Amino acid sequence: MHALSFFQNPFFPDHVTYTWFVMALLILGGLLVRGGMELYPGKLQNFMEVVIGGLDSLVTDTMGHEGKNFFPLIATIALFILVSNLLGLVPGFGSPTANLNTNAAMAIVVFILTHIMGVKVHGGKYIKQFMGPVWWLTPLILPIEIVSHIVRPVSLSIRLFGNMEGGHIVIAVLLILAPFLVPVPILILKLLICFIQTLVFTLLAMMYIGGAMGEAH
Repeated sequence: MHALSFFQNPFFPDHVTYTWFVMALLILGGLLVRGGMELYPGKLQNFMEVVIGGLDSLVTDTMGHEGKNFFPLIATIALFILVSNLLGLVPGFGSPTANLNTNAAMAIVVFILTHIMGVKVHGGKYIKQFMGPVWWLTPLILPIEIVSHIVRPVSLSIRLFGNMEGGHIVIAVLLILAPFLVPVPILILKLLICFIQTLVFTLLAMMYIGGAMGEAH
């Protein structure tokens, strides 16, 4: 049971409610920054400019200049995952990314967009690469390629889910066993994991999409 009982209801699962809560936070934060933009930025505007500038550089460095087109998606995914991860550290709140369904939804979006861009950029050549260099290898290569691509969203989903849910369980157990000795170092480690898992998911998403647009082989 979470301390914030008003977030629990018989109509929607907890992870859906927390997902909406994170979405509301991000939308509200964006509106506040946009409405308060000034020539000489304040602390909030400075902070957001650093965050958005860092994400923009990450997208460009990973995907090249063509990655600019995917910046809105990548930035949204990164901010959503990070805020969701951090939310789980707040007493009484749950993390949407500690639920496999939330992560699978994001991974499937990346998976679908990856192949849409591959077909858009390379046309039939993109499909042909799944069949191997010669026709008689197709029965062997095709299943391998299909499985390897299906594993991508599965891996993205489970990796994020496992780290977030596992971290919550470890913290809960340690707080019960040693409430005054362990929490600070464990929370610092958990905080680091929140950022690392955000970076891992975001980087892999960019690599998958960028790889599909690269030279077909």
